[in-house]
Amino acid sequence: MRNVTLIIASLILAGCASTQPKPMPDDPMYAPVLPEERAQPVVPDGSLFQAQYADSLYSDIKARRLGDIITVSLQERTTASKSSSTETTKDSNTELPTPQIFGRDVTVGGNPLSASFGGNRSFTGEGDSDQSNQLNGEITVTVIRALANGNLIVRGEKWMRINTGDEYIRLTGMIRPQDISADNTIPSTRVANARIEYSGTGTLANVQEQGWLTRFFNSPIWPF
Repeated sequence: MRNVTLIIASLILAGCASTQPKPMPDDPMYAPVLPEERAQPVVPDGSLFQAQYADSLYSDIKARRLGDIITVSLQERTTASKSSSTETTKDSNTELPTPQIFGRDVTVGGNPLSASFGGNRSFTGEGDSDQSNQLNGEITVTVIRALANGNLIVRGEKWMRINTGDEYIRLTGMIRPQDISADNTIPSTRVANARIEYSGTGTLANVQEQGWLTRFFNSPIWPF
């Protein structure tokens, strides 16, 4: 009865667990190195013209200031394959000679006393893993920070409602103004420290998740 109570309590706790995936913790090893920012001197000349916001007649109109908009072309494709095979075998045999007392073999019921030991162990394991991901599209982001060395920190998201569910794309990262093309676009492969999130909410997203009872049986706390 006690075991049944413990199992029921575990099922209730598993059902009360949040179904939202936990975010991955930030790894400081991959954090971008931000240069020291310098304060821009302000010259009170009483004019509406500001040189830092002026555009050259001979330069392309590219995003380079806080709040500017830039379009990122998503060109992500990853493929991974892994295969492993292990096989081990071990045989052992041990024989003990017949003991002797006063030059005669020790016998039991007229039969010489002897002993032997033997063992055979073997293990075979194989594993294969294949994974392929592809993401194509476009997302427009804004400049949220301009660094002293000219690099730009961008961030943005796009939400789309399709039938009974919502899908969204979020992107954040660091770009170089030199990588921005004349039409103010940049491929996602040129975004440093990029974090791209593509997911959805609603009915279609919910049916792809495991039920709470299935998650319990697949969890590490299930002993079998």
